[in-house]
Amino acid sequence: MPNRTRSTIWRPLTTAATAALLATFLAPTTAHPAPRESRPVHSYENAVREAVWVDTGLDADRDGRPDRVAVDIVRPREAAAQGRKVPVIMDASPYYSCCGRGNESQKKTYDANGDVVRMPLFYDNYFVPRGYAVVGVDLAGTNRSDGCVDVGGRSDILSAKAVVEWLNGRATAYTTRTGTTRAKATWTNGRTGMIGKSWDGTIANGVAATGVKGLKTIVPISAISSWYDYYFQQGAPLYDSGPDWLSDYVNSPDARATCAAVQQKLVDGAPRTGDWTPLWTERDYVKDARKVRASVFLVHGAQDLNVRMKHVGQWWDALARNGVERKIWLARTGHVDPFDFRRAEWVKTLHRWFDHELLGYDNGIDREPMADIERAPDQWVTSPVWPPRGTAATTLRPAHGEQPGVGTLGLRKGRGTETFTDDPRRGETDWAARIDSATADKAGFVTGPLTRDLRLSGSSKVTVTATPSTATAHLSAVLVDLGPATIRDYAASGEGVTTLTDRDCWGASTAGDSACFLRTAADTTDVEHTVVSRGWADLGTHASAHQGGPLTPGKAYTITLDLAATDHVVPAGHRLALIVAGTDKDLIDPPSTRPTLTLDLSRTKARVPFVGGAAAFARATAGPPGASPTGHLDGVSGPSQRAGRIPGGGR
Repeated sequence: MPNRTRSTIWRPLTTAATAALLATFLAPTTAHPAPRESRPVHSYENAVREAVWVDTGLDADRDGRPDRVAVDIVRPREAAAQGRKVPVIMDASPYYSCCGRGNESQKKTYDANGDVVRMPLFYDNYFVPRGYAVVGVDLAGTNRSDGCVDVGGRSDILSAKAVVEWLNGRATAYTTRTGTTRAKATWTNGRTGMIGKSWDGTIANGVAATGVKGLKTIVPISAISSWYDYYFQQGAPLYDSGPDWLSDYVNSPDARATCAAVQQKLVDGAPRTGDWTPLWTERDYVKDARKVRASVFLVHGAQDLNVRMKHVGQWWDALARNGVERKIWLARTGHVDPFDFRRAEWVKTLHRWFDHELLGYDNGIDREPMADIERAPDQWVTSPVWPPRGTAATTLRPAHGEQPGVGTLGLRKGRGTETFTDDPRRGETDWAARIDSATADKAGFVTGPLTRDLRLSGSSKVTVTATPSTATAHLSAVLVDLGPATIRDYAASGEGVTTLTDRDCWGASTAGDSACFLRTAADTTDVEHTVVSRGWADLGTHASAHQGGPLTPGKAYTITLDLAATDHVVPAGHRLALIVAGTDKDLIDPPSTRPTLTLDLSRTKARVPFVGGAAAFARATAGPPGASPTGHLDGVSGPSQRAGRIPGGGR
C-alpha cells in the first residue's frame, strides 16, 4: 500500500463527525469554533468497565480451540448512552499480572464479576473523562489469555492485532473466555492508538508493521524494533540467555503447562551462535516499515542499556524512508518512562497528540518541532526535524600520537598499527577513564580540545581492519565525550531517576484506582567523561552480519560496526575520543578465547554524523592544541547486565 502524505495523515475528521464530537462539549444552539482540546466532562467513577475475549485465529497452545486474548475496557458511560462512538487508547502487555507496569509495578485488579478495577498507569484515569476508551490487552499466554508467549513473534503480534481488528468490526470476541455469547465493539469508531513502554511498545511497533487498518498512531517508549538486536549485535551476544527464558518468565501458569512446543521452537530458532535465522526474520519489524499506516511518536533514553539505542536509529530511518509521519523525544536516561522523567510536559504533549491523531483536533502539534532532546538533566531543546538538516557523515581517522598507546583522531589517514588484548574484566567506563594512558586492553584515539561546540546527531559506523591471534574475537567501538559534565546517573538503579515520597495526580480516581503517583526527580552525578555511542560485533561476522565463522589467526579481517543513534553536543574545551577494544564488560559476553588484535590504522575509520559535516569538525578542531589532562577520568559506575534482561518489567 502506498504511504499516506502529510495532508491525509493530518486531515481533520469530516464535518459530520466533528459536529458529533462538538455535541459533547457545546450546547446545540451555541456557535463556537472547532475544539482544540478534549475536556474531562465524563465521569470516571461511572465509566463502563467490562472484559471481552477476542478470537485470535491461532492455536499456539494446541488445545484444539482458537486462542482468545483477554481485553479489559474502561470507557465513558455518557457517550455510550448517547450513542456516540469514541476512539481507543490501547496498551497490549505481557506484564499485567507477572511483573506490573510503571515505576510502582502496578498490576490489574478485578471485582467479583471479573471486570477491571485498576488499570495500571494513568491512561484510563486521564483519558476516559476526556472521551476516550482505554483498553488493556493481556498478550496471548499471559494473565487471563489463552495461547503462548512467543517473544515478538506471530502469537504476540497477531493477538494484539486481532484486538484492533475487533475494534474495527473485523474480528470476533466473546463475553467470556470459553463461552459462545459474542461481544461487539459498537461503542467505538475504531480509531485506535497503541502505546506502551518496552515490550508493550515493541508490540505497538510490530502491529503497526502489519499495516492493520484502524491503527492511527503508535507511541512506542523504549521499544524494540528487531528482536535479534535485543539479544545480539552483529553476532556478539548481549545477554547470556535467549527468548525462551523470557517467554517462560512472563507465561501464565496455564501457558507454562501447555506451551512446551513453543518454548522448544524458541530454543531451536535462536542459537547462541548469533547467526540470523528465520525466527529473527519473523521478529524484525524494520523490514516491514513500508506497511506502516500509523503515525509514530517515539520516546527513548539515549543511555538505555536494556533496549539499546540501535533500535531507535534503524526504526526511525526506515520510517523516514517510507514517509511515515514521526515525532521523537530523546532523554538522557536509561530505560525510563517519560512519565517519570518529564511528567507534566509528557501528559500535556501526549494529550495533544492523541487529540490530534484520534479526535482530529487541529491543535497545531503537527506544525511544531519534530524532536525534543534532553541536553542535560531537565534541560531540553527542540529540532524542527531529526536528525537536523545539514547533518552529514564525516570520516574520522585514527593515528599515532606523540605518546605511545595514546592516538589522535582527525581527518587525515593514519599509518602503522595499534595492538590490544581482550580483557573481559574491563569495559567502556574503564577504557574511557584511562584514555590518556597506554593500557593493554584498548586502542584509544582523541582529538585535541575543541574550540567550539560539535553536535553529533544520528547513527555512526566504525570500520576496522583487525588481525586476531585466535579463532574467535569480539570487538567494541565507543565514542566518548571527554570533559566535565553533570549527567543523569543512568547506571544507578533508577537509571537517571530517583523516586520521591510524595504524589501528584493526573486524572480522576476511584476507591480502587488512584490517579496519584509517586513523584520523581533527576538522579544526577558529576563526571569527567560521557559515553556518547556504542557498537559491538563478533569479528567472525566480517563477511556477513547474519552469519559468523571461525577466524584464521594471523589473518587480517575488515568489519564495520554499527554504533547506536544519538544526539549529543561535545562542548568547546572537551575532546572527542574513539575507543576500539574487545569485550565490553557487562554489555556483551566474551568470546571463547582471549585474543590479541592488531589494528591497521590506515584501514580503520569512523563515519560520524556531525551537524555541519566535515566543515563543522574542522572548525571545532582548529586552533592551537591544548594540554591533555592526565590521570583518571571519572564517569558513571559500570553498567549492570543483569538489570537489563527483561524489556520493561517494573520501571
